[in-house]
Amino acid sequence: MSLSYRQPGVVLTDHRFTVPLDHADPGGETIELYAREAVASAKAGQDLPWLVYLTGGPGFGATRFVGRQSWLDRALEEYRVLLLDQRGTGRSTPATRQTLPLRGGPAAQADYLTHFRADSIVRDCEAIRPRLTGGAPWTVLGQSYGGFCTVSYLSLAPEGVHTALITGGLPSLHAHADDVYRAAYPRIERKVAAHYDRYPEDVRRARRIADHLLTHDVVLPNGYRFTVEAFQSLGHMLGLSDGSHRLHLLLEDAFVRTPSGHELSDAFQEQAQTLLSYAGHPLYALVHESIYGQDDRPTAWAAERVRAEFPQFDAAKALAGDGPVLFTGETVHPWMFETDPALRPLRETAGLLAARTDWRPLYDPARLAANEVPVAAAVYHDDMFVDATHSLQTAAAIRGLRPWVTNEYEHDGLRTAPRVLDRLLSLVRDEA
Repeated sequence: MSLSYRQPGVVLTDHRFTVPLDHADPGGETIELYAREAVASAKAGQDLPWLVYLTGGPGFGATRFVGRQSWLDRALEEYRVLLLDQRGTGRSTPATRQTLPLRGGPAAQADYLTHFRADSIVRDCEAIRPRLTGGAPWTVLGQSYGGFCTVSYLSLAPEGVHTALITGGLPSLHAHADDVYRAAYPRIERKVAAHYDRYPEDVRRARRIADHLLTHDVVLPNGYRFTVEAFQSLGHMLGLSDGSHRLHLLLEDAFVRTPSGHELSDAFQEQAQTLLSYAGHPLYALVHESIYGQDDRPTAWAAERVRAEFPQFDAAKALAGDGPVLFTGETVHPWMFETDPALRPLRETAGLLAARTDWRPLYDPARLAANEVPVAAAVYHDDMFVDATHSLQTAAAIRGLRPWVTNEYEHDGLRTAPRVLDRLLSLVRDEA
């Protein structure tokens, strides 16, 4: 039985669905999916078209809105919205250090997790769509990794899509993980340079923190081993609209004077562990690089290997001279499975996934070239997380896709500016 309840301006209904773990074996093992339906209170009884939202990640549950926040307010003007927890996230049979041992050992866990990529997410959507829409196609809104899933949707089941809207999430159709990160590190370096231009004093502050971490063994209150590489990874904030300012505020009060000298303050450590921990989204770390696996090559810890090609990111070398310590971001490394207590029990599983070579293709270039679904995509010119050049190559490869290239917003533009959704809707409707 579905449970409905109200928040300001919206009626919410919980839905649960049972789907195959492996859609190629519909009679085999099943998992449970959770999704939350949202409809404007004034339109709750109306027959409205459906919009399914695929959030960023991988590994994050759907956004938990309160009332009509952010882009949801605009969507509710005309849609009944389904906020889907993609498999393994949120309340959809979560995959964590606590639950994965139910599968058995690391090899069994790795085999299980091969079913948690975009192709399976698309098949999940197709399994639940007829139960909600009566068989009618729906509008798909994909943010970041949700956009990757949307391109897979257009490749695997375009008959289920009425309209596709993508924000910050047009993937390369062909790039290996190595190519993705080889393009990423220069973008990250530019974001760091822009941050230091905005807050010059943070150069000294970051160097001081990095030096402290290289010369002290710091363990955060939750058991996270706070290494200099972990500190550098806080640069993931720089890809968000307010991230540079948040990073600055974090750095400015890092140290406190104690009887034994200056130490990293409890307040700084508390904030750092919240930003660094994967306890709430371990699937992100486990399958992040596998979202680029489509050929016979392993991903093999691509971000870590490719980082060696950019020695300017080596904090020890920076401190040996007078250069700035560079932050990183949007990368997963094997050391995270040693430093983070939420990931340590999964390090062997992660290694097995990194070594796999049997990933199935996620995109169908021929089908995309013949696409008939109206598609619009926001491409953020300065996006730290998704390479704009790769995105525009894919935009040109999808027949009829209308791109909107802008440097007005960062990767989280959909969250910060409902105008983004308005613009995409106008693009597809102008085309129609």
